[in-house]
Amino acid sequence: MIPAELITHKREGQTIPPKDLEAFVQGYVAGTIPDYQMSAFLMAVFFQGMAKEELFSLVEIMISSGQRLDFSHLKPYVADKHSTGGVGDKVSLILAPLLAAAGLAIPMLSGRGLGHTGGTLDKLETIPGFKTTLSLKTFQKQVETCGLAIMGQTEDICPADRKMYALRDVTGTVPSIPLICGSIMSKKIAEGIQGLVIDVKTGNGAFMKTKTQAQELAHWLVKIGKRFGVDTDVVFTSMDQPLGQNAGLWCEVVEAMECLQDNGPADTMEVTYILGAKLLLQAGLVKTIEEGIKQQKDLIASGKAFEKWQSLVEAQGGDVSALDHYKTLHQPRYQEVILAPQGGYIQEMNTYQLGMAAVQLGCGRLQTGDFLDPTAGMTFHHKIGSAVKAGEPLLTCFNSDRTRLELALETLRQTVIIGDEFRNHELILNNE
Repeated sequence: MIPAELITHKREGQTIPPKDLEAFVQGYVAGTIPDYQMSAFLMAVFFQGMAKEELFSLVEIMISSGQRLDFSHLKPYVADKHSTGGVGDKVSLILAPLLAAAGLAIPMLSGRGLGHTGGTLDKLETIPGFKTTLSLKTFQKQVETCGLAIMGQTEDICPADRKMYALRDVTGTVPSIPLICGSIMSKKIAEGIQGLVIDVKTGNGAFMKTKTQAQELAHWLVKIGKRFGVDTDVVFTSMDQPLGQNAGLWCEVVEAMECLQDNGPADTMEVTYILGAKLLLQAGLVKTIEEGIKQQKDLIASGKAFEKWQSLVEAQGGDVSALDHYKTLHQPRYQEVILAPQGGYIQEMNTYQLGMAAVQLGCGRLQTGDFLDPTAGMTFHHKIGSAVKAGEPLLTCFNSDRTRLELALETLRQTVIIGDEFRNHELILNNE
């Protein structure tokens, strides 16, 4: 395998033989293939795509580059959920304990914020003491005893993906369907799961801007799942507006806890319930989506789902007593309210810009090493379709850094479009 020739072949749209692709990726992980050659290969894939068997080979190579967890000895159905990224999407914080309370085993590898999208790990780390870095042995033991564990990708799981993803992030090759599929599915398959549900976001605040792009991504995710023996379902949801009432760090954890106590926003719960019902169907615990939704509602009403959340926090070193005072924890020093410039109906929300404003507030990283502000975030008082009067609050943003707040305000003032006509917002774009 000659790296320059392999790159040339891919640039010309040829399919790379499995052995050559394996040697190339393994060489990159080992350090014998430099960043500039992998960057060239990633760009070639970005423009030329990958054939089916080539993509399957890439997933296998990524999995084989590290360790693979084994939960085959467990009686419960082992499953996970993934979202392609959004603003205000705290569903993982709700769904993991909810499904564990239903009797599933949930080993969840999560990520940090990427671009304008929030990160589950960043949100969890606002809980005092909560550890998102676990050894694989500790992670597996916690799934066996607690029913769930949430941590970041370690050097032991898919190190090829870990190294390639960091390069994609700085070379403009993140939105490539083969590379997205390889990254998502290699990590999920390495978790040792039986089933997976994926929330594929589409709209102005998603990486997949159109339904056509989202459907193509879903097509390949399901094919890879089938090829590797993981039952995979997809739900398409809209990211033309943020999910829930809050977007940020600690404020999203608070919303998640309120959801688990039967006091959450309707749209957050709608997405949570449909994803959860898909996995309950896979596990054979229910026969219909409606039955799956009812079971989840019952688990929340009984308090069992919130108890499982508390167990998760305690198991990963979090201060459970702090959760009793969550409304007074991480109070922001500053806040500003964006007012409606005119009356009418909210017709559009620029979710991408809202996400970037959240980053500016301190919820994400403008560059590696940036400090995250746990107090930062925003509350949405109205969403698409809401009637508003001139001077009425549209959203409130908050943090503990006045300079960053002022920076975000410049972005936020252009994010909500008000018009005379009512416009409906469809949240769940399929229910198949």
